[in-house]
Amino acid sequence: MLAMDAGQRQLITRATPLLAASLAASLVGLLLFSWLAEEVFTGEMQSFDLAVRLALHQHASPGLTRIMSLVSWLGSAAVLTPAVLALAALFLWLRWRRAAAWLLISMLGAVTLEVTLKSAFHRTRPSAFFGTLPPSFSFPSGHALSSFCFYSVLAGLLSRRIRGRGKHVALWAVAAIMVTLTGISRIYLGVHWPTDVIAGYCAAAVWVSGLLAGDRWRLHRKTRKLAPEVPP
Repeated sequence: MLAMDAGQRQLITRATPLLAASLAASLVGLLLFSWLAEEVFTGEMQSFDLAVRLALHQHASPGLTRIMSLVSWLGSAAVLTPAVLALAALFLWLRWRRAAAWLLISMLGAVTLEVTLKSAFHRTRPSAFFGTLPPSFSFPSGHALSSFCFYSVLAGLLSRRIRGRGKHVALWAVAAIMVTLTGISRIYLGVHWPTDVIAGYCAAAVWVSGLLAGDRWRLHRKTRKLAPEVPP
């Protein structure tokens, strides 16, 4: 059998630590979500939820409410759904087939997770500070879950196609800001408990990390099959 060339060795060298990191992140997210769910439904997090809600509400103002309403809208299905479809179509037109598949699969998984978890936990929403309450259950936050999946996956896909450390940092900073503000906006408006938002982030982390781990494992196996390594 032929030994691996330098490029193939480099692929495996990169894939292995990413696989381990992805599996670790997925496990940590799952453990944190499980712990949080238990604490929430035994009432242990009630004081935390109330304290954070009141702390944010103390800073309420008409201008800030308009901003938070806009941020919340940007993280809604009404915006994310057409954005995902448009980006997937653009990626296909650019012949970025894997990028389109990644985006579609990640967001379909996010929707499935949201519906399944909300139906499983049946947590009642808090009283809204502004606007009206959505008809769905509260735990976990669908906005937090979906925005985490959308912005993190999009940032990951684009970062692989741009050069320059500064651009990478800016891209991930924008993604992190949008994810964080979306979660804060839901608490500020009063339509979610803070623990709903944290749980949404945890569920998204499990899903996205799991997808990344599966992709790294596939690449690892494919590379080894193409050119099995032999001792020098």
